[in-house]
Amino acid sequence: MPDRLFDDPELAALYDLFSPCDGRADFAFYLPLVMSAKTVLDVGCGTGALLHRARIEGHKGRLCGLDPARGMIEQARRRSDVEWVLGDLASVAWEGEFDLIVMSGHAFQVFVGDDELRVALAAIRSALTEGGRFVFETRNPLARAWEHWGREYSGEVTDGAGAVVRVVVEEPVEGDVVRSSHTFTSSGWAGSRVSQSVLRFLDLDSLASFLAGAGLEIVEQFGDWDRGPLSDFASEIITVARRAGD
Repeated sequence: MPDRLFDDPELAALYDLFSPCDGRADFAFYLPLVMSAKTVLDVGCGTGALLHRARIEGHKGRLCGLDPARGMIEQARRRSDVEWVLGDLASVAWEGEFDLIVMSGHAFQVFVGDDELRVALAAIRSALTEGGRFVFETRNPLARAWEHWGREYSGEVTDGAGAVVRVVVEEPVEGDVVRSSHTFTSSGWAGSRVSQSVLRFLDLDSLASFLAGAGLEIVEQFGDWDRGPLSDFASEIITVARRAGD
């Protein structure tokens, strides 16, 4: 996800057009987990599409979405029967409140620095109930997904007023983290809007080390949304974790 560009309410309103939730394989994976948990926290909830769907499907418990982008939270608040929090894991202090914490849309990868990631994981561990689960995905660095982003994520949509909005994703620059540029344009705008995306790709050993350091242990891991096994060529590292010792 481009960084903080979606503080802009106008662009946040376009997010679900560029990334429609219908038919998303990750939603098909996460939704049954959400429906089976009484209390759920969605970290990096974006426009709230996953929790919106859970309510539509009949979830009766506590649903809470957390996101640092004001524009995204404004979109999420179209439903008032979900708790929406503007902020991040460094700004909240939940203690043992959630049976399930999820991070979809590769939101886990925005934690670029070691200290930033440690703070986030410590907050997640604190927020979990005894026996609770933390479920998230990060792209497998061995699959080198960034090599396809230019053609995969560039495109155009038509907004509610009939204006065409285009986004062009430049080929990412590879390094310790992967950096790419997203440029949005529309004939009705005074100029283009550009965001720099910075995402971290952790390998399996590094991921396991950070989780263990935060007092979290891995329960299961999968390489795709059909729960296939991990391999060097798997596109995802999908992880189910819990508090160590639970």
